[in-house]
This record gives sequence, structure tokens and C-alpha cells, in this order.
Amino acid sequence: MPHSARPPRPSASEQLRQLLGEPWPFPGRPPKHDLSSWTVTDDWPQDVPVTEAEIDVFERWFGDLFDELFGPQS
Repeated sequence: MPHSARPPRPSASEQLRQLLGEPWPFPGRPPKHDLSSWTVTDDWPQDVPVTEAEIDVFERWFGDLFDELFGPQS
């Protein structure tokens, strides 16, 4: 009995079209992303207050990564 070939899977663009109901990329002019015209302003204070609870959250979520980067806590 001959094996029937599966139809090819739809491409990512075809899947997006099915999901969105519109062609991808969207028609029209793309947004401007000229980074040379961007301005970055640092208006944070010199010292940023951090609570003990915030430190605990970071240590719990990123403790393994921090240990890997900076060594275990003494």
C-alpha cells in the first residue's frame, strides 16, 4: 500500500495570516526605528532606595545566577 505524502506545513507567515486574518507583514509603512535620533535620559537619583523585601525577591529568583556570576554569598 503506497504511503500518502503529508501536505507541507504552513510557513510562519501563513500561520500568522490564519491567526490574524490579515497578511503579514501588515500593509503600509513600517515604523521608524532610526536609533540615531533617540535620546536616552538618566533622571534617576544617585541612590535608588530598595527595600529588604525587594532584595529577597531578587535573591530568591536570581540567586543561582548571582552565585554563578559573583560567587556564593559569604
